[in-house]
Amino acid sequence: MLDSHLTMADHIAALSRSCFFHIQQLRSIRQSLTTDAMKTLVYAVVSSRIDYCISILAGVSGQLLQRLQSVQNAAVRLVTGATRSDRMTPILRQLHWLPVRQRITFKMAMLVYKCRHGMALPYLSTYCEPTSSSHGGRCHLLSAESGQLTVPYTRTNYGDCSFAVHGPVVWNSLPANLHLLNISLPVFRKRLKMFLF
Repeated sequence: MLDSHLTMADHIAALSRSCFFHIQQLRSIRQSLTTDAMKTLVYAVVSSRIDYCISILAGVSGQLLQRLQSVQNAAVRLVTGATRSDRMTPILRQLHWLPVRQRITFKMAMLVYKCRHGMALPYLSTYCEPTSSSHGGRCHLLSAESGQLTVPYTRTNYGDCSFAVHGPVVWNSLPANLHLLNISLPVFRKRLKMFLF
């Protein structure tokens, strides 16, 4: 759901309502399921909704992301039986669930990886130009040797949220050992998740 100012507030509000409804429904059958079964069910019904098109939430305000984080926290409490006073970060790590902000970074980095390795649509790959192949005498910079990407200049916040800008910014923020071209997708996923935790 898009609003007139592209703040994604309407989308996040609708998503939060939907997820809280499902969490409430799942709470009624909690006693009948094992922890593993509940974890699988919550991931399928709630986390998959949060993950769907999560990359479009790049650049939204922290207040809106906090609303989604509260949904994820409620899902975690349902699975683990944790209370509101418990710290969520260690529990999320135990479940191997990234917090919402890191999920966005994870999805964006995975998309850039696929672009760099020919696994994404060609029009997306054009936005992931290595610094070494850019013009203007920047090919001898240290960033060119470290596998960083060219970040185009924009004049608006909307432009900064686009994949053309946000994708390279996320990629450039990763450690150098994740920029290597000879890393397979499963290894990249594992290293990326470890870095984001």
